[in-house]
Amino acid sequence: MKKWLLPMSVMLAASTALTGCYGGGSAEEETSGDNADSGDIKQEIVVNAMSEPPAIDPALATDTTSGWVLDHIFEGLYTRDQEGNPVLGVAEDVAVSEDGTTYTFTLREDAKWSDGSQVTASDFEYAWKRVLNPDTGSSFAFYMYYIKGAEDYNKGNGSVEDVGITAVDDTTFEVQLNSPLGYFDSLLTLWTFYPVQQAAAEENENWAAEADTFVSNGPFEMAEWNHDSNVVIEKNDDYYDKDVVNLDKVTFELVNEATTYYQMFKTEELDLVMTLPTDVIASERENEEYVEVPYYGTYMYMFNVEQEPFTNAKVRQAFAMSVDRESLTENVTLGGETPAYAMVPDGAETPEGDFREVGGDYFKENAEEAKKLLEEGMAEEGWSELPEVTLMYNTSENHKKIAEAVQEMVSNNLGVDIKLANQEWGTYLDTTKQGNFQMARMGWIGIFVDPVVNLDYYLGDSPNNRTGWVNEEFDSIMAESKVEQDNDKRYELLHQAEEILMTDMPFMPVYFYKNNYLVSTDFEDVVYYVNRYPHLKWAEKTN
Repeated sequence: MKKWLLPMSVMLAASTALTGCYGGGSAEEETSGDNADSGDIKQEIVVNAMSEPPAIDPALATDTTSGWVLDHIFEGLYTRDQEGNPVLGVAEDVAVSEDGTTYTFTLREDAKWSDGSQVTASDFEYAWKRVLNPDTGSSFAFYMYYIKGAEDYNKGNGSVEDVGITAVDDTTFEVQLNSPLGYFDSLLTLWTFYPVQQAAAEENENWAAEADTFVSNGPFEMAEWNHDSNVVIEKNDDYYDKDVVNLDKVTFELVNEATTYYQMFKTEELDLVMTLPTDVIASERENEEYVEVPYYGTYMYMFNVEQEPFTNAKVRQAFAMSVDRESLTENVTLGGETPAYAMVPDGAETPEGDFREVGGDYFKENAEEAKKLLEEGMAEEGWSELPEVTLMYNTSENHKKIAEAVQEMVSNNLGVDIKLANQEWGTYLDTTKQGNFQMARMGWIGIFVDPVVNLDYYLGDSPNNRTGWVNEEFDSIMAESKVEQDNDKRYELLHQAEEILMTDMPFMPVYFYKNNYLVSTDFEDVVYYVNRYPHLKWAEKTN
């Protein structure tokens, strides 16, 4: 079923089992901020985010945990409705030039910061140029390279004055693009494009590190950040659309051990948990609190092509071919995931059909061929023995089970014994960013449903590409795809780029995600996008 390829909502009705899965919820269903029908029900929800958010800062966040909080406490020029479609947010109007390269946004005069001051065009200009400032070190700055002068400035080859970002006046914000971009509205829903209050950031460079100095403009505001324990956000009464916000308080608990947070859900200490222990998924599927939704992303193991033995492409290919993904998803992960033999997941519709179906698989498991490739790769390098290999993963019970299964498959099919190592999420991100690994787990979720955002991960100059792999032909084709106005030709270029990536294979895809949750039926109108964690803007407690 391909009905999920646009972000959708799933509504949880208090008196029934899961209904309207994959789009049954209606964006027209009304919610009310005055809780008139809720009586004395305390409008609070406690969810589990699992790990400490590394950076709740629009310029610095690169992970889904930080993004989950940011999406609730900030809002950009565009936001998303309950069906996941981009709609105007802080901007009340937009005018686009005839050639499609200049966007002029008119900001809402009632858009306020959580301290009650007005959100201005200057705040957007400051925030976006802060992302692009080389000194900021934003790993997501490349998402702004569509803007005139942005790439040169970010790479130290141009001036900030030449960047096509201008606050004309308090409520008029102008953006100049290098060329027309059909998905610009979807791109602007990414947290990297959220505003930052210039006064707060200039007064304190660590404004986003603690709750008491935090200023934001979304439906909720930061109330507490008890590091490594929880993050608490509360309804923002200065939010212009506050009447649709029912919840007064959202607590993100940071419990990483799957059995523990599962039990906390069962004892009603948590109202929403995700990534269930694999051994309970089968039994929980019949539970009315169980929710399973597609998630537009790829679970993979990166190879550091600058560290032996993964300096050799045949060795990388051998490892990828030695893992039985069908067995892994059916017997280990158990969450409905799809075995992956490419980078781009199912769900991106093109004129010829689903991008993944058109592109097909690039390899299959084959133990004999894998052994042959390994021997050839070792011979090319002059190795009589394969250098010792350590596979790293971030601390999680489920990641550990997957890593142990991969360890066993590689041993059985290649005769290679690999070691396992794990680190807490924030430390892990730093370690892999520095290239201190041979083979490491990673997941990449598209910020919107288009192959370009999946393939961008492996651009040679992408700070997110931690493999050390650089391919000029791949980069050139990706750049060409971003200015190609003919959609058929654009997708053709993206297929060419993926083929180059999968031939050289600086990573091995494992599976395409599917998220599973347990959500208390006391709540309705929790929204599930295919590329974000559950959105709680419209959620309401009914029991």
